[in-house]
Amino acid sequence: MGRIHTLPMSVVNRIAAGEVVERPASVVKELLENALDAGPSRIAVTLEQGGVGLVRVVDDGAGIDAEDLPLAVSPHATSKLRVAEDLERIGTLGFRGEALASISEVARVVIRSRTPTGEHGARLEVDGGVMGEVVPEGCPVGTTVEVHQLFSKVPARRAFLRAPATEWSHASEAFVRTALAHPAVAMTLDHNARRVHDLPAADRWRTRIGDLFGTPLAERLIEVEASDDGISVHGLVGRPEDDMAGTRLQHLFVSGRPFRDRSILHAVQEGYRGVLLTGRQPIAFLRFEIPPDLVDVNVHPAKMEVRFRDPSRLYRLVLSALRTKFLTLDLRAPLTPPTDAGRNGPAPAALWPPTGPREGEDPRVLTAPEGRWPSPSAEPWFAPPALPAWKPQTPLAPSRPNGPAPLPGWDEEPADGTTVSVRGVERAVQMHDRYLVVESREGIEVIDQHALHERVLYERFKGAIAAGSLEVQPLLIPERIDLLPAELEVVTEHAEALAAAGLRVEPFGGATVIVTAKPVLAGGASAAELLQEVIGRIASLPSPASAGGGNASSMLVDEVLHGLACKAAIKAGDPLSQPEIDALVRDRHLVTDAHHCPHGRPTSLILSRHELDRQFRRT
Repeated sequence: MGRIHTLPMSVVNRIAAGEVVERPASVVKELLENALDAGPSRIAVTLEQGGVGLVRVVDDGAGIDAEDLPLAVSPHATSKLRVAEDLERIGTLGFRGEALASISEVARVVIRSRTPTGEHGARLEVDGGVMGEVVPEGCPVGTTVEVHQLFSKVPARRAFLRAPATEWSHASEAFVRTALAHPAVAMTLDHNARRVHDLPAADRWRTRIGDLFGTPLAERLIEVEASDDGISVHGLVGRPEDDMAGTRLQHLFVSGRPFRDRSILHAVQEGYRGVLLTGRQPIAFLRFEIPPDLVDVNVHPAKMEVRFRDPSRLYRLVLSALRTKFLTLDLRAPLTPPTDAGRNGPAPAALWPPTGPREGEDPRVLTAPEGRWPSPSAEPWFAPPALPAWKPQTPLAPSRPNGPAPLPGWDEEPADGTTVSVRGVERAVQMHDRYLVVESREGIEVIDQHALHERVLYERFKGAIAAGSLEVQPLLIPERIDLLPAELEVVTEHAEALAAAGLRVEPFGGATVIVTAKPVLAGGASAAELLQEVIGRIASLPSPASAGGGNASSMLVDEVLHGLACKAAIKAGDPLSQPEIDALVRDRHLVTDAHHCPHGRPTSLILSRHELDRQFRRT
């Protein structure tokens, strides 16, 4: 007798359930997708015990005919596909015909449904894969699906579920992702007889985001968009100062389907390069519209992944959308004094719970503390001009016998010491040998001298390389550096990029190298310190694959320039002469992204006149 045999259908369904149904959140996701495919105007979700005890999804969509109810819980039965070619142009969220069959195998499922033309509805119950009879039942138009006691028929699977609070967190997150993707549908979420979310239908995505995460966050988001030959991206992203510690406020959608993609998320991070502090994450809500034949949603049984035919094209599109938008905005951060209530308001993360509300909390009450989110101005009053091709500059002569070394990369000042800028004459004073204070149109602007000078130098390095005019200074006495083997490998592999940035390195035997030249713009900075800084930066770069392939070389050059600018810039604690102060204040208007240093730290903070009046009780 042969040893190969066909598995019973109940075993097949349980295997499928292991792929489709991981936890209550999986049930919420699958049932919401089925409900949305029915074209409803409203969906209500009810959970008990984090979804382990009950998941109920009610919609007012098209409903299911009584004769189709048994097929709805049968494996590989669907109304959404007819022929194999339909897999190349999937336009619905569900299509595999596995969800209800798999769920019915590991729980007790009750379905009630009525079509708009039906005189009454019908009811079907399936308990652990055992199907009952379809019976008539009075019910409203639409479909109600109840899943009771998930995994009660599979105790081994149930034992792997987490505490109800943990399962609730995952289930509520699945609800939030789906609600974000479909703002036109009104949706509610109840847990243990308590209303958690009550989301009205919204014609603006910003409104739905505000309903879920709070109006203060939604109002500060920046709109971005870009398109390229049939594909487009539209979204709302956070200002750099509203950064987060994690990625929970990064949501991607393609044709109404939530998804995660490392390459696109890397493009988002790269778009914020230079305006976001290293190690922090931006807020991003992005929607993609892509022809169905350019995206494959049939990669994973639970439809948790998608695959794009040309991922590098999407990478470039996202990068272009972010950088183009940021170039048109005034991204200077506001200086927010302590509030009257006592001072330090919570960080943004405290205002927007990323995994859904905790037990006992009302997620609809997400009010920012007073003064935490100043209203953005309708139009920035100053837009930095395009950066001209930089030419090497003559450093300032020492301003005093015992003063600091000449500052690299600055022009000589006018004889009378005045500074003429884009906005006219500006005068600044230095405080604590690290900050410059200048009057601005809004109020008072406090400048971080190191951060701003670092940005100025970085832009001059970049402009000089682009114009082919980077001046290199050969060292009379080359500087010798002993490296670790891993560091030597980095230098050897990227010697061409280092030389392009004006840092010429030659082997000297073993793990020792010598630096024979450095860029003139680096001023008096030690060549050895410049090289050590650059090595640390380029060694931490991501792999070319995660960087979008062709973007890796530009990222490498950028990182080298970041390192050179950081080491060559003046430091906190360096006293400056008045001509040097004036030159730095003037030069910020001649570079792009002057509001942030290359690492993403703000170069200045604005204390508005209104806030000053309020603090002095003039208002």
